[in-house]
Amino acid sequence: MDVGLTQIQMRLVDYRNSLFKEGILDSLYLELQELQDESDPDFVLETTSLFFANSEKLLNDLSSELAQQNVDLKRLDAQVHRLKGSSSSIGASRVQNACIALRDFCREKNIPECLRCLQQLKLEFLLVKSKLETLFELEKQVMAAGGSIPKTKPSD
Repeated sequence: MDVGLTQIQMRLVDYRNSLFKEGILDSLYLELQELQDESDPDFVLETTSLFFANSEKLLNDLSSELAQQNVDLKRLDAQVHRLKGSSSSIGASRVQNACIALRDFCREKNIPECLRCLQQLKLEFLLVKSKLETLFELEKQVMAAGGSIPKTKPSD
């Protein structure tokens, strides 16, 4: 096997493992990967790209809602619930946890804490987006070098 390819694959595995260790991804990401096969080789990339696009719109909607004079907390909570569900479906655990915190403050009607949590949620979203884009770039390098993507194994 090509030494360069082996090095890229090792970098990919190390990087991917770090995403789990840092809590950026959880086991639901592994389940998402299991749905990808030869008939749909871009399933994970397409699913996460859709998550990114939908989440950016939801985050903008949340910012607009919280900027209103009279915040509709039920509507806000429903939007955060949608974001929580979609982040869970791709295994973005830190985004999901930030959504949970924001929903708690919505229920408490604590607008200042909602604003603070929204900023944290945006940071977590940007982090997972950046990390996954790097992961996909490493995967692309492995494929371009003629290799295959090593399977992710859950760490114990």
